[in-house]
Amino acid sequence: MKRASLLGAACAIALAAPAHAEGRHKSISPYIELGQTAVADLSGDDDVLTYSTVAAGVDADLHSNRADLQVSYRYERRIAWSKRLADSDVHSGLARAVVKVASGVSLDGGALATRSRFDIRGAAPVNLAGNVDNISQVYSVYAGPTLATNAGPVAVNAAYRYGYTKVEAPRATGVAPGARPLDVFDSAQGHVVTASAGVKAGDVLPVGVTVSGAYERDTATQLSQRYEGKYGRGDVVLPVTRTLALRAGAGYEKIKITQKDALLDGGGNPVTDRNGRYVTDQASPRRIAYETDGLIYDAGVIWRPSPRTMLTANVGKRYGGTSYTGAFSYAPSRSVSFQLGVYDAVTTFGRQLQDGISRLPTSFIDQRDAFGQQFGGCTFGNTAGSAGGCLNGVFQSISSSSYRARGVDAILSANRGPFSYGIGAGYANRKFFAPEGERFSVDGVEDQSYYAQAYVGAAFDRDSGITADVIANYYKSGIAGTRGIYSEGATATYYRTFGRLGATATAGIYNFSQQGLRDQTSAQGQVAMRYQF
Repeated sequence: MKRASLLGAACAIALAAPAHAEGRHKSISPYIELGQTAVADLSGDDDVLTYSTVAAGVDADLHSNRADLQVSYRYERRIAWSKRLADSDVHSGLARAVVKVASGVSLDGGALATRSRFDIRGAAPVNLAGNVDNISQVYSVYAGPTLATNAGPVAVNAAYRYGYTKVEAPRATGVAPGARPLDVFDSAQGHVVTASAGVKAGDVLPVGVTVSGAYERDTATQLSQRYEGKYGRGDVVLPVTRTLALRAGAGYEKIKITQKDALLDGGGNPVTDRNGRYVTDQASPRRIAYETDGLIYDAGVIWRPSPRTMLTANVGKRYGGTSYTGAFSYAPSRSVSFQLGVYDAVTTFGRQLQDGISRLPTSFIDQRDAFGQQFGGCTFGNTAGSAGGCLNGVFQSISSSSYRARGVDAILSANRGPFSYGIGAGYANRKFFAPEGERFSVDGVEDQSYYAQAYVGAAFDRDSGITADVIANYYKSGIAGTRGIYSEGATATYYRTFGRLGATATAGIYNFSQQGLRDQTSAQGQVAMRYQF
């Protein structure tokens, strides 16, 4: 299911769309592309590497009364002109869909293929042209049915979701030889079941009441890791004014994360396979990495002064301490959308990635970035009321350990005539869990990152235009002896079409710096021709 995961999920979701739906918009555009790329090292080595690219892809979208779906997928083969540069395959794409199959029943799904940073201590490339360290190819997919109906005044909701995530082993990470080894994520699959029933304030009681529950299970191949969580709770909403309400909720939650030990050699070091992954000691007992069991509660406010503006803010007790969550959305017009979210969750890499994909819009801007981490950062919405979402917090590094993820994301997208633009920024903190006394674990270590991204697109006419991206990141690992890492990059693309034939010219510049080490700066350029069927 490695490289086929994205295409398989996208095709399955597309086939689920009702063929007889009256579409507001429907298109499918497969293409092939040939390109030539040059990468120049500006750090003093005066080294230039070149390679050719052969690519095939498809852009498709369907928006109707029964379905909202968009797919953007690209496979690229990079053919080096020098032995100093390795040939490689690159998959990038995003598919998001919501399909109504019956009254109150819909299918929700998404799939992602991208390249992402692996080790938080290592290189932090932004423009991914040429030889790049510390990068892994990632595939993730989820899908499941959703029920939303009513039984008299009671709103009933239920959903099931299956997810699968696969990560290919990275090449060199850029971490100094002899540094503390970290395990390499392989694959994980998960199941989520949720259900709720509630009544609005004034329908039965002066307050709104909702009861809900969920069960989650995630199993990873690395060290036979297993996440299992369940909760049940009740929530009450008390209207104070026409636009303001108070809410409170309480319940019970149990989360248990377990794993087996790594197999050790005669010197007490973990045994690894050819991809650098720890070999599981199958004789090891299952050991607890994290466990919580008990009462959870929170309270907050809901403010909705207009259909275009909404704020929720909550504080409570969860995961053995204080927890803050919230969200703010604002759409001053049909062409401008803004979203901000504050999150706090005990999770795993696969679960957090699938949650992030599910929050991406079903209509998004396909940014023409020949060098960047396409769909691995911020994805900007292309319709009213959907600003988009950022996966930077998930992809600050790929971890095989479970962790508590906390942070904030903000994203703005706008479309005004021939112009489109987006801005995303955020902060992410992760505290890792592992069994007590595990010699090679990251138990208690905290990683953090800051990130920002800006995009702008301008169409000169129906056949030509430009797009540009600017990205800046800062990463800091809590592992002793590590340094903060900065990375910045910018790319610009000019495109023009001649009927089915199109041409693009792209230029970019990238800088990577680590405290105490020399900066690494490079420039990239590409010209390409595309034929669209």
